[in-house]
Amino acid sequence: MENPEHPNTENQKPIHQSNKFGQWLKTSITARMLMVGTLILVLLIPLTYVNLLIEERSYRQQDVVQEINQKWGNEVMMYGPILKLPYKTYSETSTFNEKTKTYLKETKTHINFAYIFPEKLDIDASVKSKTLHLGNFESAVFTSNMIIEGNYKQPSLKDKGIKNEDIIWEKASILFRTTNLKGIKNEMAINIDGTPYLFETNYNDNTSGKHLDELETGFINEALLKTNFKFNMKVTYDGSEQIQAIPVGKTTTMQMTSNWADPGFIGNYSPNDETRSITKEGFKVDWKVLSINRAFSQKYLKKVPSLKPFAFGTKFVVLVDEYQKSERSAKYGFLVIGLTFLIFFLIQTMSKIHIHPFQYLMIGLALVMFYTLLVSISEHSNFLKAYLIAGVSVVLLITLYSKSILRNFKFSALIGLSLTALYSFIYVIIQLKNYALLVGSIGLFLILATVMFVSRKIDWNNG
Repeated sequence: MENPEHPNTENQKPIHQSNKFGQWLKTSITARMLMVGTLILVLLIPLTYVNLLIEERSYRQQDVVQEINQKWGNEVMMYGPILKLPYKTYSETSTFNEKTKTYLKETKTHINFAYIFPEKLDIDASVKSKTLHLGNFESAVFTSNMIIEGNYKQPSLKDKGIKNEDIIWEKASILFRTTNLKGIKNEMAINIDGTPYLFETNYNDNTSGKHLDELETGFINEALLKTNFKFNMKVTYDGSEQIQAIPVGKTTTMQMTSNWADPGFIGNYSPNDETRSITKEGFKVDWKVLSINRAFSQKYLKKVPSLKPFAFGTKFVVLVDEYQKSERSAKYGFLVIGLTFLIFFLIQTMSKIHIHPFQYLMIGLALVMFYTLLVSISEHSNFLKAYLIAGVSVVLLITLYSKSILRNFKFSALIGLSLTALYSFIYVIIQLKNYALLVGSIGLFLILATVMFVSRKIDWNNG
């Protein structure tokens, strides 16, 4: 018979150890820190999915912008006119005749082409810009009216070792190379000393979206080429994103006026700072490029090398890139979650209030939801409104939830104010460019100093 005065201590030992472990989880600072750290790492998983969502929507925006541009007209890059001048070269071959035991010399004539750039080239571009929308996305498009004029000196290839009598003057033509053929809105012709010559397309089987198509005139009147001559032409483009020209003139100038308020000047040359004017109503700029400023010559034999690296012009930028701002904001997600959990941890430690891991998890998920709200709302509104709506929603949700957890208005108000300050701080950093690192470093230093000051009274020996 069992003795009731001596219960089974072996069965009670696991229960006692279990209670002791549970008590350690509730009261130990080390346990709380491990739990909070683990939850932060777990919450990085949904935060990663948020970043993937932003990236996916950004790619979708690029696809839609490309679709808009393809329907309206693509970016413009052009250069010309170029004088295409055929010339003869000769080669001799010797053939040994077995019967006569002599060598027969044969002279072959080859036809090649020289390409000559103008002495002076002036481009005057008047650009009317606007934004086109497709769903929630937009792209910058424009209609550009261009007047191109200049002059040539009497062509000569003597400096290339070609005699005048070997030039086939009657078969000379003018080339003009450009992208975005489908965006051209007028019949193109070049007037040479008052005589018009129409351009026709030379087919190019290059399937690249940014290759230069070639337009060529018929044969130029030989008499015009034996003297100095002037030219002028007009072209109207429907295009998108940017306009660039290649400075093929020995002296090239380009003037550009537009109603677009946010231009970006791109390429190998910058516009004149002294005459540049940019206002809310638009901009007016001009460039001047001399032959000494570029690393290519005025004449080429057989073919012209790629001159794209020497292009310059204007990019019509849609400055408000909501996805880029959302992506930058999401990069601070780890910081927001970590600091918010740190505030709850300090309150829990200093006030002896118990916060369950599930409650930490709910707070963390609410913080992650901020970014999905931000991305979805910014697609239908501007970034500031989306940030305010998402921020206010999440701050109110967590503040009210923390009031039920902490059962103290002062603590919940502290949580609300801390989150408001944190989101405001991140918004300021997002808006800054040159000073983002400086302001961010100072802000983090102040946060660290505050945490060190608040935590100095905690008894860390309560392991």
